[in-house]
Parts: sequence; C-alpha cells; structure tokens
Amino acid sequence: MQVLWDRGESSVADVVEAIGDPPLAYNTVLTTLRILEQKAYVKHKAAGRAFIYRAVVARDEAQRSVVTHVLSRFFDGSPRELVLNLLESEAVDEKELDRLRELLDKAKGQQ
Repeated sequence: MQVLWDRGESSVADVVEAIGDPPLAYNTVLTTLRILEQKAYVKHKAAGRAFIYRAVVARDEAQRSVVTHVLSRFFDGSPRELVLNLLESEAVDEKELDRLRELLDKAKGQQ
C-alpha cells in the first residue's frame, strides 16, 4: 500500500522494484495485491499483459481502520491501553511527547 500511495498507479514489477531491500518475490507481491483487491483497498486495470494497481482507500482511512482493528483485537477496545503499551515499549523523543501533550490537551478541552 505504501508504494501505491507514494507512487500512484504501479504494476507488480514496479512495486517489487520500489520495495527494494530485502527484495520480495514477484509472486509474493502479486498475491498481496490480489488480497488487498479482495479487501477493496486496491483496484487494477489491464495494460497489455500487465495489471496496473492503484489504491482506492486513502492512507489516513486505512490507518484508522487498522488502529480500530488492533484496538478491538488486542486492547479490548481501549485506546488508553494501546497508548500506554506504546509508551512503555517504544523510545519516544521529546518532539513526539510534545505532540502527544497537544493532542491530549485538545481532547481534554473537547470533553
């Protein structure tokens, strides 16, 4: 998805090339794109013998969907537990902490 969001329409070969190191097999990328198409994240069109894939779901929409899924599957629907887990397991720099404080203050003001 990252490649399609960054580069726009791309063939399987384009995606393989863009991924770079470590390289993925053509068939692995093709299978992944087909799964993403079944899930309605991408669509394809024929261009000669190749298929050209494009993202049909915006990056922010996909991110929200994934976070919602992770919350429900692993954190019992609790954003608090997710954030606490991230803060405990990841090194967070001062700039990120400032941004988190801004978001928390904004959320607090909306309550």
